[in-house]
Amino acid sequence: MSNLFRGILEKVKAHNPTIVFPEGTDERIIEATARLKKDGVLKPVLVGNKEEVTKKAGEIGVSVDGIDIFDPETYEHFEELVEAFVERRKGKASHDDARQILKSPNYFGTMLVYLDKAHGLVSGAAHSTGDTVRPALQIIKTKEGVKKTSGVFVMVKNEEKYIFGDCAINIAPDSSDLAEIAIEAAKTARVFDIDPKVAMLSFSTKGSAKSPETERVVDATQIAKEREPELTLDGEFQFDAAFVPSVAAKKAPDSPLNGEANVFVFPSLEAGNIGYKIAQRLGNYEAIGPILQGLNKPVNDLSRGCNVEDVYKLALITAMQGLSE
Repeated sequence: MSNLFRGILEKVKAHNPTIVFPEGTDERIIEATARLKKDGVLKPVLVGNKEEVTKKAGEIGVSVDGIDIFDPETYEHFEELVEAFVERRKGKASHDDARQILKSPNYFGTMLVYLDKAHGLVSGAAHSTGDTVRPALQIIKTKEGVKKTSGVFVMVKNEEKYIFGDCAINIAPDSSDLAEIAIEAAKTARVFDIDPKVAMLSFSTKGSAKSPETERVVDATQIAKEREPELTLDGEFQFDAAFVPSVAAKKAPDSPLNGEANVFVFPSLEAGNIGYKIAQRLGNYEAIGPILQGLNKPVNDLSRGCNVEDVYKLALITAMQGLSE
């Protein structure tokens, strides 16, 4: 485990927060939560039928003793969740609707976070991103001043760590969206002790090419600077001009980044998703996420191809976000 995660683990362990996992019968989730419990890092809550969860755990030789298992069908405070959901949805759901909706593990788990019965939620091992994000947007919602949530990855190799975004949510962000992603990504960086130096990426560096696509990034850079004038941020940049000091000296000698960017904002979801996977598969960086940012409380989405280590580390990150709220 890198120093990044060792540091996060120690900080989280000191507070022992509660994290809910809606996919309680998934083998990877069971194994990771058992490990988190054994390590004394946090209090995991599994959502599911207790007999089914216990049976599945036994089949893979894992003990879930001491782990809370909440079943929406039998949860003693279920009606409290129903009342709160109806109130939160402001006329968009009746009590009968709420009772049906909250039988869904992701909605049930999200309500536990909303009502402060858990500090955060990790899902996505067996559900799509939409299934994880939709309840969060409807119940937890975005922070004041934030229009959209976005998804970033922490890219880690040895002691190197970078933030890549948006790699998960917004397909074609406009200039305002990109500026918001940049500002929120800088906040996410600080959670993980990264002093943010934000590069707004494009296929052009400082006007070397002009098109609607590059102008969108130029405008986003200006908007972000106006909103957060103290933030070290610049654009538009090709990746090498943002990351390689010798290239930066030639292409953007007056930039405050000096080729030392550590937070990279991609111009589209297409670029971001391709970019992080190239770094992961060819550069051998560990990609942790996507980490959803801009929400009032932390909810994070696993890849359906995740392994136990991914679950463990994303749970740590989610807990860390909860402690930073």
